[in-house]
Amino acid sequence: MKGMYMAYVGSYSYTGSAKGITVYDVDVENGRFKERCQVEVDNSSYLVPSNDGKTLYSIADEGVVSFRIHENGSITRLNTANIRGMRGCHLSTDSEDKYLFISGYHDGKATVMHLNPDGSIGDIAAGVYHKGLGSVAERTFRPHVSCCRMTPDRQFIMVADLGIDQVKVYRFSENDKELILVDTIPCDLESAPRHFIFSPDGKFIYLMYEVKNVIDVYTYETGKKAPVIEKIQTVSTTGKKKSQLTAACAIRFSSDAKYLFCGNAGDDTVSIYKRDEKTGMLEQITCLPISGEYPKDIAVFPDDKHIASFNHETGSITFFKVDYEAGLLVMSSKEVKVDEPNCCAIVKVGK
Repeated sequence: MKGMYMAYVGSYSYTGSAKGITVYDVDVENGRFKERCQVEVDNSSYLVPSNDGKTLYSIADEGVVSFRIHENGSITRLNTANIRGMRGCHLSTDSEDKYLFISGYHDGKATVMHLNPDGSIGDIAAGVYHKGLGSVAERTFRPHVSCCRMTPDRQFIMVADLGIDQVKVYRFSENDKELILVDTIPCDLESAPRHFIFSPDGKFIYLMYEVKNVIDVYTYETGKKAPVIEKIQTVSTTGKKKSQLTAACAIRFSSDAKYLFCGNAGDDTVSIYKRDEKTGMLEQITCLPISGEYPKDIAVFPDDKHIASFNHETGSITFFKVDYEAGLLVMSSKEVKVDEPNCCAIVKVGK
């Protein structure tokens, strides 16, 4: 954990004061951020660092933007790439930093882009538009790709679509340069599967639903033609009492993946779960308010003892110390103001 850490927070820039990405020095020991500067990006809605920590990628109006992360934590723009579709809502990279995966909420498109050796974004490797209808509800009646990731075995690409209530599984061939549908995980009508993450050992999937307000736990095994995926658990994203307007919106692991965090808009809470590394099962420890409205993202500090909540509606970042034994969140610092925060990436810099 030793070293210097930076936090990069994406915001909508049309609000006036926010330029796109705000750069913060991270005080790990005391669980707080100190603003350093802002970098111009047109409406940065999602950020993700490369696995080697040398590059930062951001959604922007013009497509996706790459930045070099310098040893002092500053960032400089490398390039901008057109995704040949409507603006994205989520980004991920593969474990070898060869590809960038872009989820298209507005047009239902999943896009795979090559990454160059220097971290800049290359051309489009593959892409697919989802088709079909969901329910008659306004939010979930047509394709809205919300999360796209390569599986840990590097054989498949999974794509969550909260509009048609499905998670599609594609085989991705680097030679054929196309996404071939091999399986579909059907979800309940109007459940809206939003984000999913894999356990570090690649054996489990954690799928969070925006409307149904649950997390489904699946086992994952590599198969010849398609992966073998089986549901083993469903847990609520909230406590016993919840608002009718609750929407689960963020899911993160602690650095050791022994704990899982989930943010809920409407309730404006964060739930914390203990994760059994052998069985993959989750046990909720607590669900507590985050002193803000619409916690659109959560950042877990490198020490796993603190978290930050990025409260989109109140334009604030709130900081808490986590007491896992007592099931408490204790505010560890004064809130930091930032216009409409959407996403945060904490990155280790320097040596």
